[in-house]
Amino acid sequence: MRLRFAVASSRKRALLSGFLLSTFTLFFFLVASSTESGAIPAFARKYGLPCSACHEAWPMLNVFGQTFKDNGYQLMNDRDSPIWQNPSYWPATFRITPHWHRESVNTVSVDTPAGANAGLSRISSNGFDLTGLDFHTGGTLYQNISFYVLPSSDATGAFHFETVMARIDNIAKSSWLNLKLGKYELDNIISEKRILTISNNGGVYHLYHFIPPGDSNIWGQMGDNQLGMELMGHSVNDRTRYSVSLLSSNDGTVGLPNRNAYSGFVTASQAFDAGYQGGVDRIGAYYFGGVAPTTAIMSGGAPILGVGNKGFNREGVFGLLYVKKLDFQIFYQHGSDSAFFGTSTPSNAPLPAGARSPIWNGVFVETHYVWNPQLLFIQRSEFIRMSQQAMAGTDPRLGDVDAFTFGYRWYPIMFSRAGFAWHNEYSVIRQHGTAPTGGNLASSSLMAGFDFDF
Repeated sequence: MRLRFAVASSRKRALLSGFLLSTFTLFFFLVASSTESGAIPAFARKYGLPCSACHEAWPMLNVFGQTFKDNGYQLMNDRDSPIWQNPSYWPATFRITPHWHRESVNTVSVDTPAGANAGLSRISSNGFDLTGLDFHTGGTLYQNISFYVLPSSDATGAFHFETVMARIDNIAKSSWLNLKLGKYELDNIISEKRILTISNNGGVYHLYHFIPPGDSNIWGQMGDNQLGMELMGHSVNDRTRYSVSLLSSNDGTVGLPNRNAYSGFVTASQAFDAGYQGGVDRIGAYYFGGVAPTTAIMSGGAPILGVGNKGFNREGVFGLLYVKKLDFQIFYQHGSDSAFFGTSTPSNAPLPAGARSPIWNGVFVETHYVWNPQLLFIQRSEFIRMSQQAMAGTDPRLGDVDAFTFGYRWYPIMFSRAGFAWHNEYSVIRQHGTAPTGGNLASSSLMAGFDFDF
């Protein structure tokens, strides 16, 4: 689990308050002079639509944007087919975020340069930096045949394929039958890939990646893009929708690293009109589970094939609720791993005495306040609680997580050729009992940067 944590001293809190005050002052000065708004470039250029047609706030989709995505990036008219497009049109967008950030961890085991153990220390660092670079391209190959490809790099320029998928839409002229094959995000209505927060601590939903301390199951991270096949369907107005995925249990790793290990993801949801006070709300449920390897066949000291499959499961409910300018994303998960995963025991070895399946429950609530189409405030609170440890006698709170994120995004421009956001964010996360001393491990991220795409 990628957790980096912090507790600030009174002096650091004062610096933080001063920084936030200055950024908010600059922000409100700038927003008072701006009136433009628009859309994500690649699809907006194709259809000539404003950004507000598909996005509540880029990159988060609104109801129309979710319907457009569910229809295979089609408006269901003649303009969907590439043969109707100007030959100069190329559906590509790149995105990167130059920024300043500060990272702090409250307890780190450190050595002197000579190698002698120097004990424990608080570590903080700050400076200017870059995020990775994303190249988005997608759309239709022909009517009812769509695709999406996303080569993505880290900040050093090392690329990998984050998304590569093709989809046959409206099979037998039915919106209930759409088949996707490739590497793609699981059909999470609350999408981590379209998350509005981007700091080191706040840029993920920790519940999507939670692994209990001592657990070896890295294959059950439902926030990571997976390799597989998805059957998806929806009503014509997209109010009712479902999806079923069959996945290789390898966390999206190419090259068949795991032998005969599969998992599945199933979700269904229903949207309804909440009336004048709200928008189109949605509630749903999901299940993610299967088997994955607990050990590997080795060659020359290196693992070449995962074996010894054991089970895992994640299930829960979610909701998207709108009240005028305020909306809430609510997500609950109940999770469990095999005792072999929970104790990091290979399947061909005996379990430790008293071993059992680790079980946990988690929830997050993310709130967005859309002041106007160019200004969005964000808050998220996330809590994960262990309900059963893998070994009897273990501290029942070991691994519990509390995470909080606050931020805002201001969009001085967003139109069919480019988008730009001034992003400010603070996040803090604490995990019980995982510091080197056995205390709580805490870290924080503070960032301000330019998030742009073209």
